[in-house]
Amino acid sequence: MSDIIQLLPDSVANQIAAGEVIQRPASVIKELVENSVDAGAKTINVLVVDAGKTSIQVIDDGKGMSETDARLSFERHATSKIRLADDLFSLHTMGFRGEALASVAAVAQIELKTRQEIDEIGTHLSISGSNFTGQEPCSCPVGSNFLVENLFFNVPARRKFLKSNTTELNNILTSFERIALVYPDIHFTLHSNGTEILNLRPGSSRQRIIDVFGKRLNQQLLPVKVDTSMCKISGFVGKPESAKKKGAYQYFFVNGRYMKHPYFNKAVMTAFDRMVPMGEQVPYFIYFDVNPEDIDVNIHPTKTEIKFENEQAIWQILTAAVKESIGIFNEVPSIDFDTEGKPDIPVFNPNASTDAPNLNFNPQYNPFKATPSYESREPKTPSNWDQLYEGLKESKVSQEAEIFESPVDDEVEVSSSKAIIEEKSPAHYQYKGKYIMTAVKSGLMIIDQHRAHIQILFEQYQHKMADKSMESQKVLFPEIVQFPQSERVVLEKIMPEMTDMGFELTDMGQGSYAINSVPSGLDGMNYVTLINNMVTSAVEKGASAKEDVVRTLSLTLARNAAIPQGQILSNQEMENIVNELFSCSTVNYTPDGKNILCILKQEEIEHLLG
Repeated sequence: MSDIIQLLPDSVANQIAAGEVIQRPASVIKELVENSVDAGAKTINVLVVDAGKTSIQVIDDGKGMSETDARLSFERHATSKIRLADDLFSLHTMGFRGEALASVAAVAQIELKTRQEIDEIGTHLSISGSNFTGQEPCSCPVGSNFLVENLFFNVPARRKFLKSNTTELNNILTSFERIALVYPDIHFTLHSNGTEILNLRPGSSRQRIIDVFGKRLNQQLLPVKVDTSMCKISGFVGKPESAKKKGAYQYFFVNGRYMKHPYFNKAVMTAFDRMVPMGEQVPYFIYFDVNPEDIDVNIHPTKTEIKFENEQAIWQILTAAVKESIGIFNEVPSIDFDTEGKPDIPVFNPNASTDAPNLNFNPQYNPFKATPSYESREPKTPSNWDQLYEGLKESKVSQEAEIFESPVDDEVEVSSSKAIIEEKSPAHYQYKGKYIMTAVKSGLMIIDQHRAHIQILFEQYQHKMADKSMESQKVLFPEIVQFPQSERVVLEKIMPEMTDMGFELTDMGQGSYAINSVPSGLDGMNYVTLINNMVTSAVEKGASAKEDVVRTLSLTLARNAAIPQGQILSNQEMENIVNELFSCSTVNYTPDGKNILCILKQEEIEHLLG
């Protein structure tokens, strides 16, 4: 039998490695920008065309490379960051694997211009699919200029499964922001299709956060700082009132590297225990400075998963530091009592003069002499009171017979909404302000009022958006909503759908938008929070398909406008909800798959009471 095991060619091995390192255009930008940071660059410019699908260009003013280094940098496992295996435990650079450039070159066409300060001329390299197609001297400034074109040109399956330009550009912005937040002393710029999106000038960490996420966040940040022999922790956490259910800006960085760490996230949220509502998250930007020997970053090619040697101890230090920050700035939320409809109690002023009240009374009045006799009193009830109850007994009996008449052999399925609505009781009972209970032939139907209203509004909004018949109302005092650049890309994509829903937003520049009009029927709602939630949902679920965007916006709007749990309803209001629910195309489940109603059958009731 002949031998069948053979070594793969370098081009094939590089493509396999590229599958782990280079997943999308954002991965290329991450690797190239990190290399620029390691090269000591003070200015890094990133230019993308068609969200990186057509071209990606990264220009820096770092130390550059010699002709030999430039050629060798595209070989696998060629790196200037480490020499020995022990160097993995004393890393002070972003990259160290020596796989990034080789992986990019395996799936794209690259042109590199680079020059060191000591050299008079630079080097120009051309690579296509791991093959060098040209090398010549050139005139260029000190630093490196990478031009990556036609990403995945030789892997059509990977290119086919790339998302829309909006989604890919949003991923690029996310990766770009993660690096820019760590290095506030570096000047970063990002251009998309010739338009400047971000221009982050050097400054402090707080200023960099504000430049990326907007000025309004500045008022919500509390500084955190602690220095121990085990680690140094610095950064910022949000005030309790800045918490929101989704879309909170949460970033951990260790030794200048972004990381994901659910365990430390829980440490921060533990410090806010009983200060924020259940399920809501506060923003934070936490920077760890740890001895490189105490962490392991060589777990995954993306380097976002990091293991700590002293996780539990750092967890306690982090929680204590956040609690101390909250305590120092006295940011414990005060109790807000409901004062609506209560009398206004004036504050005592000792210097103010007060007039004695005037009393009017009859000095001749004697209660013992003026007591009227019982005979002179008028009766409080009419003499014909029994006529008021005529016919009540018959109607009550007939109503009970209609409600509780339930033959055992006549079962009604929930899916048959028409049959249920015809056989339901006109009288309803509300249980604990959450559930509507009504009798049907098959038993007792229980409806979740909040979920039922969500389904009703969801279908109404979808129909109105399809017909473009949403009614809009002007806002008396326009409010300002602010978005980071990564969310502005998605907002511009879904703006036509939001206009169809009745929203009117005016771009004020620098990521700020004025809310001029909103859909009618949203009185008393926080419009800023509503629009933030809608954009966050579009970011999470993707804004590529119009139907998905319409569904996401309709569901978000319905959730915010639906009657809350605990609201007391009259019988007529409950009747309207039941009738409108059974006129919907879907009765049993909400758009996100939660049960709306259930039926406790007559046999089960009799069994429980038997």
